[in-house]
Amino acid sequence: MRPLINTLCRLAAFSLLIGCAALPPQDGRIASRALAGTDATLIGKAVAPLAAAHPGLSGVHLLADGRDAFAARMMMADKAERSLDVQYYIWRSDSTGTLLFDALRAAGARGVRVRLLLDDNNTAGLDAALALLAAQPNVEVRLFNPYASRSARLLGMLQDFQRLNRRMHNKSFTVDAQATIVGGRNIGDEYFDAAGDVLFTDLDILAVGPVVAAVEQDFDRYWNSDSAYPVQSLVAAPDADSAAEVRRQGRLQAGAPATQAYLADVRASRFVAALTGQTLPLEWAKVALVSDDPAKALDRAAPASGLVQRLPALLGQPLRQLDLVSPYFVPNQAWSGRFAALPGSGVQVRILTNALEATDVLAVHAGYAKSRQTLLRGGVRLFELKRNWRRPGVARHTGISGSSMSSLHTKAFEVDLERVFVGSFNLDPRSAELNTEMGFVIDSPALAHSMAAVMGATMIERAYEVRLTPDGALYWIEPGPDGEVRHDVEPGASLWQRGMVKFMSLLPIDWLL
Repeated sequence: MRPLINTLCRLAAFSLLIGCAALPPQDGRIASRALAGTDATLIGKAVAPLAAAHPGLSGVHLLADGRDAFAARMMMADKAERSLDVQYYIWRSDSTGTLLFDALRAAGARGVRVRLLLDDNNTAGLDAALALLAAQPNVEVRLFNPYASRSARLLGMLQDFQRLNRRMHNKSFTVDAQATIVGGRNIGDEYFDAAGDVLFTDLDILAVGPVVAAVEQDFDRYWNSDSAYPVQSLVAAPDADSAAEVRRQGRLQAGAPATQAYLADVRASRFVAALTGQTLPLEWAKVALVSDDPAKALDRAAPASGLVQRLPALLGQPLRQLDLVSPYFVPNQAWSGRFAALPGSGVQVRILTNALEATDVLAVHAGYAKSRQTLLRGGVRLFELKRNWRRPGVARHTGISGSSMSSLHTKAFEVDLERVFVGSFNLDPRSAELNTEMGFVIDSPALAHSMAAVMGATMIERAYEVRLTPDGALYWIEPGPDGEVRHDVEPGASLWQRGMVKFMSLLPIDWLL
């Protein structure tokens, strides 16, 4: 009992100390905007004749392979001549994160204006590296919705929960206002097929053309929003010793044999050859950016301004088919009812999310599990991605330490084989009500057919199909080379996992998920 009392006393003391911590004033912050007149850059000159041949349309390329997605970012950073505008929810200090930090630093050193905007929820341990990066020529770093106390984040969250529970989940990487990458990937080894534990199956869109200007305008409103704080106003400049340690750690990460082997593999990819040779195939289509107002992070956004309110009108009412991929799928009662009603009107609905064995957030699975029977009774086909599955080229795609385990992280919809959405938005209460999100709506039957085909193959090869018995019990069908295998409890999950999901499903926490 005495240790517990001591711990509570320490927490109370810390709470009193950080109670005085407050965010700094924004008086000295300088607003900035995306650079104009970048048509003469290398990328601008490459894009110009293509855009002229497709007036009013944007060129897009799906980045489904993690290594291609990393290569695209590295090459865009290396080819930048005027500007790099970069916005992310997570940036890891691992191999790929270190390499991309170095790419931003190198761009700044050769005169490129670099603006890096990171959500502050996942920057613990990065303060010295971010402060050092911001001290480099031509580089600015801002933290979105930051913690006032850098050393007592948990207590800060408890004290200022209403604000700090709202996060910037947006992800974009834009070079010279001419090309951009938008989608589901954060920056970290698990997103780029370089991790040895869990590899996230994810999707980005590389885009050129008119939609890039929309992404830049959106970046500007986040960069200049009330929630974006220069890192120097929150973190002290690193002294000589801490700067030397950051550099030493960076050299160790970048120079590690596994990192160098990964880089060699990336450089040898066909994608890199197509990108450097300007032969990368682009689908030219009408593309619309949809994004939340950054004021949502302060609960000040206009009610009808959000992505979740605008997305249905952009995608249109499904008439024949709806395919939905979401790793954190937690439909509320209203959403579940709408999805369940569609098959009755002749719409085929397929939903792919993570199986319990593959999810990285048990609480989210608990929220999702409540909706399964409603969806299945309505005629929705429900699929759950397995944690382990065979995939082509597995020797090349097993990550730095050889694992082939996977977790779904893609957020995408396909409607009537005509339109697709790819972005950061999960169909869950957190994305709808708390976090800011962004993504592209693309009017392209070719991409829609491609997504539907890939989703169908994924379901056959890599996912369980959830079904209902006549008396309403769930069971899972697993396809295999020798026929289907039936599971009457959640496959691959331990008794502890199933018990925790059952317990969490009783808690009133869906609004947090």
